Amino acid sequence: MMFPVEIVSAYSIACLLLVCSPGPDNLLAIGRGLSQGKRAAVVSGIASGTGILFHVCTATLGLTLLLQTSIVAFYIVKLVGASYLIWLGVKVLRHRHLFNFDPVAKQSLRSIFWTGFLSAALNPKPGLFVLAFIPQFVNPDLGSVTGQMMGYGLWFALLTTVGFSLMGMSASRLRYWLQKSPTIMSGLNMGAGVVFLVSGLAVALMRQR
Repeated sequence: MMFPVEIVSAYSIACLLLVCSPGPDNLLAIGRGLSQGKRAAVVSGIASGTGILFHVCTATLGLTLLLQTSIVAFYIVKLVGASYLIWLGVKVLRHRHLFNFDPVAKQSLRSIFWTGFLSAALNPKPGLFVLAFIPQFVNPDLGSVTGQMMGYGLWFALLTTVGFSLMGMSASRLRYWLQKSPTIMSGLNMGAGVVFLVSGLAVALMRQR
């Protein structure tokens, strides 16, 4: 059996802990849920899951390994990912738009998807993490290593999608209450902007291992 129940159970618990850990991607889903409702939250969750799947595919194909061995490739990807996260942080701090109930400020679902996808896909940390995390649950004696990598990766992406979507949908319940608290909304936007900036700086300070 390629995916033993006990291994999958332990893997699922580890994935859920990761999904629940605070970060820019689940913060995006929560922001979309608060600002634009459940549909936007689900789209953002799907976007993050797709971004994780992108990293799983690149890790399986060996491209992530290239980042660990090629200094030039590593720093190019790191620079792009860090710049994008910092740009998002500055944008949120300047316009305070992530948590915003103004109808004019609403974004299209397509825009929400691409923002979420790029936030996950351009960040090299998930890719390097996938390369280090998933192989711990892969057993060559149980079948194709590639098949196991993709199987566990797909499950991680699915848990990410569902987890982030549920976070955003739950946050949408606070919408009407927060509409009456502009001070809290301003604080949430400032906090979100800082999280993006710190995440971008963390990526920029990453060292090749």
